[in-house]
Amino acid sequence: MSEEKSVMNRNTYLSKNIGDFSETIEFAGRKYLKVEDLRYGTNPHQPAAFYKPIDVVSPIGDMKMLKNGKSGLSQTNLEDLSYALNIVKFFDLPACAVMKHVNPSGAATKCGDESIKDVYIKARDCDARAAFGSAVAFNVPVDVETAKEIMGTFVECVVAPDYEEGVLEIFNDTETYKFNRHVRIIQAVNFESLPKYTGETSEIHNTVKVLADGSLVIAAPLTTSLCSVADLKVAEAENKRCGMQKSETEPTEQQKNDMLTAWYINLSVRSNGVVIVKDGQTLSVGTGEQDRVGAVEQAIWKFENKYEGKATLQNSVMASDGFFPFEDGVEVAAKAGITAIIAPSGSLRDADVIKRANELGVALVHAPERIFSHH
Repeated sequence: MSEEKSVMNRNTYLSKNIGDFSETIEFAGRKYLKVEDLRYGTNPHQPAAFYKPIDVVSPIGDMKMLKNGKSGLSQTNLEDLSYALNIVKFFDLPACAVMKHVNPSGAATKCGDESIKDVYIKARDCDARAAFGSAVAFNVPVDVETAKEIMGTFVECVVAPDYEEGVLEIFNDTETYKFNRHVRIIQAVNFESLPKYTGETSEIHNTVKVLADGSLVIAAPLTTSLCSVADLKVAEAENKRCGMQKSETEPTEQQKNDMLTAWYINLSVRSNGVVIVKDGQTLSVGTGEQDRVGAVEQAIWKFENKYEGKATLQNSVMASDGFFPFEDGVEVAAKAGITAIIAPSGSLRDADVIKRANELGVALVHAPERIFSHH
């Protein structure tokens, strides 16, 4: 490829492809105002526009661009930012989510006396290779040391409720951080008001899926009934092969917290999805597999080949967004060192799975719902 064509291709990704989109639209009885014409949609040849509902507080629709670049945001940027906020909204502790292709490459919460920078590094280093060119979200203000760490690698976008004094100067220092001169810095407030728990949502938050022929599927948002560790229930089930089975291994308090963390992260993972967590850090994410044990195998392979942190899988926990149809998922997890698992029930072999988990010394908790995400 000639140098001229290479420059043209790069410019394609930096240019804005404006389409013919109305300033206002009406959908399902609600009016929407165009926030802006996006840089492009999913790909540069697809024009796109971003709308928000009129007269409604919109944590994402009302985001403020504090530093722009690359001619603005694309649809892919917005989707990553949205799903990243969809993770950090759950946590009272400082949290960070690193998103790539609408899946978390890593996420983490504060543990002990860790700094915000430490939390970011834990989230990034779950899969530092995948984090290249990611969107990063925080649920707390970003400080100077964290900003410097972010600018040390290539990041597309950063979103947070606020930025401490001196941080924007670092993000705008294109001489020191030439590689990140196009990073976009965004402020989003009140995103903790996004729907989290079942029963607290409204039609404003309904999701819309457009099918290939333009047909629409409107659905309630994906939420969970798990509000705290007090909602975790010991797995139990009965069938003719095994009789009544109940999980016998008691998870530690830290494992209970980690199971809840893994569950909240898994809500934003494409199914089949599993999330492995230890001490508030995502160790690996298995996503998009067509079979359950395949998602577990993928997550373990990713940890062994891509994780750059200091933790081990020994005594880690795992969340599965669907039930285990067979015992193999628990067997693969236990062999790798995972000793506590949260998953929904619903399999004809639930009792078999619980029995095998007991034999392997794995604590098993049944979640109250399945959380498949086909985004």
